[in-house]
Amino acid sequence: MNETQQAAFAAALDALPLVAILRGVRPEEVEEVFDALVAAGFRMIEIPLNSPMPWKSIEKVAARCPEHVLVGAGTVLTAEDTAQLARLEAPLMVTPNSDPEVIRAGIEQGLAPLVGCMTPSEALSAARAGAKALKLFPAGRLGTGYFKDIRAILPPELPVFAVGGIDKSNMSDWHGMGIRGFGFGSNLYRPGRSAAEVGEIARELVAEWRRLEELHTMTELFEHEGDQ
Repeated sequence: MNETQQAAFAAALDALPLVAILRGVRPEEVEEVFDALVAAGFRMIEIPLNSPMPWKSIEKVAARCPEHVLVGAGTVLTAEDTAQLARLEAPLMVTPNSDPEVIRAGIEQGLAPLVGCMTPSEALSAARAGAKALKLFPAGRLGTGYFKDIRAILPPELPVFAVGGIDKSNMSDWHGMGIRGFGFGSNLYRPGRSAAEVGEIARELVAEWRRLEELHTMTELFEHEGDQ
């Protein structure tokens, strides 16, 4: 990542750590969907590599991407994929698994690896290899209780995103357990859904994240005042 991309990634992790997963998006629709997501406030947008002509879609959105937004690929499985992302200046690299070789390749290419994991062993392996954030998947099936059980052994400085089965209705449960970001797939975008509808759902998700963060801040403030 260049300095601008590094700043954008850090700002997204701090202010709005939400990833839009556009699995199945086509090159002829991707720009309109992308624009709707950016207008709604999303700062990280992923195009999985098992979508139709994914590199063409990534190339299109990378060329129109504002400085405060990061685009990239999901389902990144090989070092060759990381090299292609670097060539397109699309630094967001999302993996479905924790392959240290692929993670290190992404780091060498200057990408920001958001690494998929399920078990503590996978999470710690990803952290050692240089992951910038972890993706707990499939979060919905594992449940908040599972995350609560493993959270204590995870590196506290490494953000964990909940991905899979997440929508507006259950963000609060995960946020309350200390999750630091979310990835939204078919609950946000699915093939055939219009850009306008995607934008409307995206605005609701952004508003819910901000509500939860504000509530958390207020709770901490009240607790601090109560201790004085």
